[in-house]
Amino acid sequence: MSLVDGYVVAAGHRLEAVWHGPPPDAAPTLVFLHEGLGCVSMWREFPEKLAEATGCGALVYSRLGYGRSEQRPLPWPVTYMHDEGLRVLPDVLSAAGVRDCILVGHSDGGSVALVYAGGVPAAPLRGVITEAAHVFLEDESVESVGAAKQQYLRNGLKERLARHHGENTDCAFFGWAESWLNPAFRDWNIEEYLAPIAVPVLAMQGVDDRYGTEAQVDAIVSQVGGEAESLMLPDCGHSPHREQEAATLDAMAGFIRRILTPAG
Repeated sequence: MSLVDGYVVAAGHRLEAVWHGPPPDAAPTLVFLHEGLGCVSMWREFPEKLAEATGCGALVYSRLGYGRSEQRPLPWPVTYMHDEGLRVLPDVLSAAGVRDCILVGHSDGGSVALVYAGGVPAAPLRGVITEAAHVFLEDESVESVGAAKQQYLRNGLKERLARHHGENTDCAFFGWAESWLNPAFRDWNIEEYLAPIAVPVLAMQGVDDRYGTEAQVDAIVSQVGGEAESLMLPDCGHSPHREQEAATLDAMAGFIRRILTPAG
């Protein structure tokens, strides 16, 4: 396990990373992929709780330009989630010594997980869990990103994010927001990566998610090549692991136990 002083070096950059639970040679690893404005600290205690509930290790890292990772020049390409899933994530797993993993991706991180699962041959993958992942663009997403930009510029969102991202705050926000608001992003779609996914998938979303509709979950479950199940959580918005922590923890832990338990 090559994490030194809270960082992993992957794809030529130093990325913030933490580990919970057993090392990769002792148990499967849960790999946490954060949302478009997230980072290691914004997962709070959830990764550690899920690792404890399943007996797995947990790798949590901040993508380039987020948290305490190195900065990333602006603007970002509209393919930034493709790039993360196909190029960066494989290198992160290799650098951290991950041998056997389940991806847990929130929002952008869920999309990255699906791109990796369907686009990387011979991946060390046992399953995928997505929270509020997107596989195509919806008007609701663009409208909510636009509203978030106004909150960032005028209503204190920048100050709240700065507690987690520090010097990366503008980089993280504008890299994400300007990509989603770019007219070229209207054609963004990752459905081509769904059919090749052969591992079990759990697709979760809040009923009240303002960044996407149930059509996202339906597309994932109907198009992945392996077994797939969905869970729509009532009284929940865009962040199930924060807004409905107990229900989310229970659903994820149950799914992980099922796919790691030998049949028979």
